[in-house]
Amino acid sequence: MKWKLFVAVLAFALLLEDAAAAVCDNLLDFSYRRLASSQEKNLCEAYAGNVILVVNTASRCGFTGQFSDLEALYQAHREDGFVILGFPSNDFNQELPDEEGTADVCFLNYGVTFPMFATTTVRGDEANDLFRALAAAQAEPRWNFTKYLIGRDGEVLDSFGPRVRPMNSELEAAVVAALGD
Repeated sequence: MKWKLFVAVLAFALLLEDAAAAVCDNLLDFSYRRLASSQEKNLCEAYAGNVILVVNTASRCGFTGQFSDLEALYQAHREDGFVILGFPSNDFNQELPDEEGTADVCFLNYGVTFPMFATTTVRGDEANDLFRALAAAQAEPRWNFTKYLIGRDGEVLDSFGPRVRPMNSELEAAVVAALGD
């Protein structure tokens, strides 16, 4: 009897492992270092099943003030399974040269609590794997604060240019719709 129970538990554990692997077999299955930290996060392991907004950011951009609205959007919907992932980039020559300065802008100046990752490349041949996948699904960011909405299944639902405000806009409506699905 104990043997049958052991086999059943083992089979169930293998089934769960296969299900987790299948969930992570999408554009989120990449690991990135957190901003001003040595900690790495696998996006799929950490955020699978959530509605995700990926944003390329810059500390010295005319759209940097959107950090406040992004944080408000995150706070308004995070309890419903929504997360924002910020990726600072200097692709448009508007990011600070040191991560500590970038972290200060995000965390101290704007009170960002959503996950921010280390400065990275988001365009061209040197783009990180996530942004290459996002570009293939939609388009490359043409400027800072381009936003990509990813559904709970890991599929890209839409993208929004930098002029689209996070709150009280078609972006927030799309987030709410994705959360309701």
